[in-house]
Amino acid sequence: MTGNAKRAEIEAVGITGDEVMPRHIAIIMDGNGRWATARGLTRTHGHRKGVDALRKAVRHAADIGIDYLTLFSFSSENWTRPPDEVRELIGLLKLFLRNDLAKLRADNVRVMVIGERTDLQRDIRDLLDEAEATTILNTGMRLVIAFNYGGRDEIGRAVRRIADAVKAGRLSPEDVDTAMISTHLDTAGIPDPDLIIRTSGEQRLSNFLLWQAAYAEFVFLPVYWPDFATEDFDLAIAEFRNRDRRYGGIAARRSR
Repeated sequence: MTGNAKRAEIEAVGITGDEVMPRHIAIIMDGNGRWATARGLTRTHGHRKGVDALRKAVRHAADIGIDYLTLFSFSSENWTRPPDEVRELIGLLKLFLRNDLAKLRADNVRVMVIGERTDLQRDIRDLLDEAEATTILNTGMRLVIAFNYGGRDEIGRAVRRIADAVKAGRLSPEDVDTAMISTHLDTAGIPDPDLIIRTSGEQRLSNFLLWQAAYAEFVFLPVYWPDFATEDFDLAIAEFRNRDRRYGGIAARRSR
């Protein structure tokens, strides 16, 4: 779809500027490898092109006033990929943070990282820690990077922490409720995503934000991640703003 066609589709949704914008958008950046294969290129080339799309998405989200943008950069299952590809993915994350951290700080973007860090290599941990520490005073958009992240693993770690607290007598079983569990997740203090976007046409969560996605709206786009443009971003937001969010209750459809 051309840029003009995408813009026409956005305008055809018929939404007005005073409707609610998503506060928190999460993106599953999928399709780098297939984008490259379709062009006779290596998967490495696709991942590098995907970093360009990542930069554009971060900049656009900040420009339009999104409070939280979470990017699924590397899952806990990605370690099973070929070693060369794993090294490339980690290398690209390092490159993005090292090259873009100063700009993110200057643009008042705060970097936050979710995922298991205990067993990561020291240089990766240090880089993630540096990204968080360097931008901790920023008050603009929160860029949440999900690295070595898996939703089931996150919930499992939270449950273990709660079980340890109960065993130690710091909590009673009666204290454990959904709010308590949320405060022990990696995303404690971060609002649940309003909108989850997945590129490449695949329609599944792939172990991403399983707890937090309970009432998120999902938009699945057929575009591969390296081709993800601001028009695609706007189209997904337009679709979100055209939804009737009821959170399990009954709400009247918004009039247009």
